[in-house]
Amino acid sequence: MKSSYLMTFIIVMLTLIAAAGGLFIDELYKDTNSFALNAWYANDIILLTVGLPLLIAALVLSIRGSLRGQLVWLGMLNFTIYNYSYYLFGAALNTFFLIYAALFTLSMYSLIFGLVFLDYKKIEKSFKKKTPVKGISIFMILLAVTLGGAWIAQWINFVLTGNPPQIMLNLHATNNLVATLDLTFVVPLCIVAAYYLWIRKPVGYVLTIMLNVKGFVYNLILTFGSIVQAQAGIKGAMDLVPLWVILSIGCLSSFIILLINMRPNSNKILKKVG
Repeated sequence: MKSSYLMTFIIVMLTLIAAAGGLFIDELYKDTNSFALNAWYANDIILLTVGLPLLIAALVLSIRGSLRGQLVWLGMLNFTIYNYSYYLFGAALNTFFLIYAALFTLSMYSLIFGLVFLDYKKIEKSFKKKTPVKGISIFMILLAVTLGGAWIAQWINFVLTGNPPQIMLNLHATNNLVATLDLTFVVPLCIVAAYYLWIRKPVGYVLTIMLNVKGFVYNLILTFGSIVQAQAGIKGAMDLVPLWVILSIGCLSSFIILLINMRPNSNKILKKVG
């Protein structure tokens, strides 16, 4: 576990460098279209004001033995993997490429090690019997259906008409990285989390909190990014803002409800490791 905490400390430092650099280093981003550039700037602002403080707070609480802090920390590592996938695989090559690669890799290994050393039996006992798991499970299924259905519908439209999804046109891209990540990492995990949460298995609690922490922060980024893009004159930028707001509130509510339904003595339950 100490190795995960050390890697997370490095993640914090690199995130600060990457986000601040994106905002204050002239022409760091080499993307040639306004849609992508404004998306990067908005992302960096939310990282500095919301994402990074939340990661630091969760890390400190986790080190102090808080299970709630531990679960939010894992969620923020999941967010960092997802978020920097876009910088690593989607941004035009720039001088921060190795920083993006390091953030993606360190977050992935930190998350894996963090999950390995959780005491899942004690996690299961930490949640109250009255925890509304079924309602949150339904929300997770709706989230999976919304994301998966939207991308599948756009793929079917492409097959039938040859017209690529609008996001690809906005980014001048030849592949759909957003759909790729959502359909491989988000949608399947939402379904798995929903199932195991419904039957009150410990992995269900862990995955659900992880996914909803990530979902809250990233939908906040999408909301703010849409506003920034609209101010830059990008047509249709605000069209999906109501959906992003609803999903952000839903994700925030879901993981907060789970956290407050943990018993007061849910601390220091991690496996002791050297």
